[in-house]
Amino acid sequence: MDFLSKRIHCLSESATLAMTRMGRELAAKGFDVISLSIGEPDFDTPEFIKNAAKKALDENYTHYTPVPGFFDLRQAICKKLKRDNGLDYSPDQIVVSTGAKQALTNAIMSLVNPGDEVVVPTPYWVSYSELIKLAEGRPVYIPTNVDSDFKLTPEQLEAAITPRTKLVMFNSPNNPSGSIYHREEIEALVEVLQRHPNLYIISDEIYELINFGGKHESFASFDNIRDRVVLINGVSKGFAMTGWRLGYLAAPRYIAEAASKYQGQITSGTNSIAQRAAIEAMNTSPEEIKELAEMLKAFKERRDLVFERLQKIPGIRVNKPDGAFYLFPEINSYFGKSNGDTRIDNDQDLCMYLLRKAFVSLVPGSAFGNKNCLRISYATSKEKLNKALDRIELALSELK
Repeated sequence: MDFLSKRIHCLSESATLAMTRMGRELAAKGFDVISLSIGEPDFDTPEFIKNAAKKALDENYTHYTPVPGFFDLRQAICKKLKRDNGLDYSPDQIVVSTGAKQALTNAIMSLVNPGDEVVVPTPYWVSYSELIKLAEGRPVYIPTNVDSDFKLTPEQLEAAITPRTKLVMFNSPNNPSGSIYHREEIEALVEVLQRHPNLYIISDEIYELINFGGKHESFASFDNIRDRVVLINGVSKGFAMTGWRLGYLAAPRYIAEAASKYQGQITSGTNSIAQRAAIEAMNTSPEEIKELAEMLKAFKERRDLVFERLQKIPGIRVNKPDGAFYLFPEINSYFGKSNGDTRIDNDQDLCMYLLRKAFVSLVPGSAFGNKNCLRISYATSKEKLNKALDRIELALSELK
């Protein structure tokens, strides 16, 4: 007899974590596996942030924290949003969570009722669809492709909205494509959104600081929809603080209160030491962080390296993204090809083939809503990237 709930059966395992796990299992058996599957900067947290954490320990910040976060951290987040984004928020509009994933969960669970439709441009981060399902909402996917730089058009957005639409989700810079919506592109989408006053917008900006293409733009910067926007951000990517598990949302007060109420029943307040460290991160202008400048320089060089090499591989189509640390090449020309007894029928087959044949761990595009692509994370050294691409190129050349 199956005693597990229907909701857990409907939930998929995170494909990024699954591929990372399989890669580690092969590595544990002695194989030289190169992981290009996980979305984590290969840099260490800046020293000034670590020092703030050490100081917090010495000052005994080791007790329960307020559910929405320390007040002075929420003040620091308001300062950051004003300084970097020109946005005015008060501390009671901020909720600090155990990672941006929990902030997203708080927002979705606070807004979505059973049967509500949630518009999700593809490709999307793997957890979007599963979080919507947990809220008993219905994801409505809008496909994009390499030719459109994986960006949604206003016409596509308008066509996807129905009387049941409750929420639209945007992620810029995007995981997995790396694409960034620029000001004029967001303006065109906002024109559509303002015609539908019952819609809410989630603006996932966790990759804000990994940007090679100019000024970051937020949906929350448009006054005509601002009272319906939930901004999601955190410290994991831009400050190389993935293990600290700290994210936040900024939203209209009633949504922030709802998110805090929900979080209070799930985890309560976020880790105290991570919060004290995050105050230093929020209070420091990005231009003053030398480690961030070094990380951005390295990521841009790696993007260029991987992009140029992928362009030379027959059968691969790829765009040159402006942010994050991913490329999302189109690889469906390899479907139907074989190498011995191994036949490639889809993106998952190709990922498993490259893992077993080339010992390179990637993530199938179907996990992000696009079965014609694969995600490549270039958050590793140039040496490893070149080695991985050598193996990928050879393995693909053997498919006939």
